[in-house]
Amino acid sequence: MVATPRFQSLGPEAALEAVEAAGLRPSGHCAVLRCLENRVYDVRLEDGSHVVVKFYRPGRWSGAALLDEHRFLLDLREAEIPVCAPLALSRAAQSAERAGSGDTLGEIGGIHFAVWPRTGGREPDELSDEQLAMLGRLLARIHDVGAARGPADRPVLDAERALREPLETLSSAGILPAACAARYRRAVLGLAEAYEARLAGVPLLRIHGDCHLGNLLSGREGFFFLDFDDFVVGPAVHDVWVLVPGRDAEGNRQRGVLLDAYRQLRDFEPRWLGLVEPLRAARFLKISSWIARRWDEPFFRSTFPHFGTELYWERETCELEEQLAPLRASSASAREAAPAAEPGGGELTNKDFFWDL
Repeated sequence: MVATPRFQSLGPEAALEAVEAAGLRPSGHCAVLRCLENRVYDVRLEDGSHVVVKFYRPGRWSGAALLDEHRFLLDLREAEIPVCAPLALSRAAQSAERAGSGDTLGEIGGIHFAVWPRTGGREPDELSDEQLAMLGRLLARIHDVGAARGPADRPVLDAERALREPLETLSSAGILPAACAARYRRAVLGLAEAYEARLAGVPLLRIHGDCHLGNLLSGREGFFFLDFDDFVVGPAVHDVWVLVPGRDAEGNRQRGVLLDAYRQLRDFEPRWLGLVEPLRAARFLKISSWIARRWDEPFFRSTFPHFGTELYWERETCELEEQLAPLRASSASAREAAPAAEPGGGELTNKDFFWDL
């Protein structure tokens, strides 16, 4: 999907107009911030402070879905959780879909926007055990708020959304090379089946959805979570593994430190960790299908020059196959360890043993 010409040509004038619509007084100084998906500007105000204006890409999220994002952030701010929440706008700028949003979603020329306070801090390079524990407790508080109510128009991170839909996006785009297309499809469908079995009975709630270190700032007042654009209804473990993604012994140890602190405030069952590898695969597909949808835009071709090559897809296919192999092995082990069914008791399935991962 190529963005509309109006969106592609958004410039500083639109950012200044949006800031004025928020009832603020821009100084005229405006800087573009790098963002492939949306259009984002840093605007200095007459009092010397700064705000950030984000224009949302048309066709990606509905107005109701954007209001869901804002409502989640406002819920978190009300709970005194450090997030960057959007500012209220003047009535002249409010979107027609603003009901219940706190008047935070605006519209210029049919393009939604929001204005945010600029948050200071730096992206952490590595996390100490003390920081991991702080983040574990903070993430538990975010999930407590996320579980308090549901969104109106946000997707559920089930097997269809996480794996099968992006597979079909890639297949319909004709971008998978013949040399590995069949293997790639088999691996994704196998991962979708494994994820579906392991997701059964796991609570779903509002989660960040893109909770990596790049969306985390560390400043004088502690950590701030940013960019809830991709928030979904999903399992809590998704935010956990994205924040601590390592697969080796040290990654597992760090995840344990974070979860020990998380459990001080909120329950987390060990069996939920069985979702990590299918969710990791889903992230690969999410990124690849996202690039495929934007491939006609010059910025994407220059940013991802190796995307679409046979080497790229061969590596992606091998990675997915490597992720699927231990899931199948653990399912087979569970079947072998299963006691014989009682006469008339029905046949046991993989779903009965997914917590034994």
